[in-house]
Amino acid sequence: MPSIDRRVAVLAGLVVGLSLVSLYFLRGVLATVFFAITVAYVVYPLRSWLVARGLQRRIAAGLSTVVVFLVGLLLLAPLAYVVYARSEQIVDFVRELPTVLVLAVGEFSYTVELAALREAAVAAAGNVGIAAARATPVLGLKAFLFTLLVYALLLRPGEIHRGILRPVPDRYHDVVERLHVTVRDTLYALYLLQAATAFGTFLIAVALFAVLKYDPAITLAVIAGLLQFIPIIGPSVLIAVLGAVAYMGNDPTLAITVVVLGLVLVGFLPDALIRPRLADYTTGMPGSLYFIGFTGGILSVGAVGVIAGPLLVALLSESTRLLAEERDGQQTYFEPE
Repeated sequence: MPSIDRRVAVLAGLVVGLSLVSLYFLRGVLATVFFAITVAYVVYPLRSWLVARGLQRRIAAGLSTVVVFLVGLLLLAPLAYVVYARSEQIVDFVRELPTVLVLAVGEFSYTVELAALREAAVAAAGNVGIAAARATPVLGLKAFLFTLLVYALLLRPGEIHRGILRPVPDRYHDVVERLHVTVRDTLYALYLLQAATAFGTFLIAVALFAVLKYDPAITLAVIAGLLQFIPIIGPSVLIAVLGAVAYMGNDPTLAITVVVLGLVLVGFLPDALIRPRLADYTTGMPGSLYFIGFTGGILSVGAVGVIAGPLLVALLSESTRLLAEERDGQQTYFEPE
């Protein structure tokens, strides 16, 4: 038995070493690999359901991958439309922003110069389409790699599970399973819950901005949907900006209308309608911890931090809970003599 354990330890060390080397040489596609692993985690129940219905594992994995691809297209299509087709309207909208903001409180007033900020925003908005066009070949290659990895992970998930548990002593398997449940529930919350809420926000925002006769209605709705992925803040910041712009443009009626209807319909309604129905897919992680993970992940590793940050915070929280349960189970109380 000791020789077997030693062999397993050596092989586990080999896997860890090769993984570190791979992380260095494949760092250019690390985000793609990470997203593929997390998405496969979420889609695995669909693959299992198809297999239980009698489909071969290759067909089940292929159909599940197709579903992922179609859902990705559905979610990314509005963003691609904004970047490629409405970039000029974004620039025109930014150019209409005032160059001076006057803050008045009673008899006192303070003037804020916004000219430099507006010019920087115009330049950034104008470069979005160009940068996206240049990145199209790379994005296409990464999309192919992402699809291939999702299919490969869904093809033989049992082997991956056994490979992870193999070097872990039996008495720690329950810990691995608890962390597995945490990862699964967190990813469900991040992907299913956030994506569904963002899509609902987009649909409501399109209707609202169209009724209020905002010219880039789809553009603003896409921005509102994307802001749903930012915890606590959400699309409310966009509504506040639109209200401020309307007020500074001497249209207080529009300012009040967009703020009141926007905060209720765009900021509140999607959360009230969608999140309760998908509450079973959440870990119950407080919004403050989610915000810390989201913000820290974005600032540390970029776009991949949207998922990696909250996931790491959830695992840390669950590990702390496991430690507390272990300590409570072993603690001994002594009665005073």
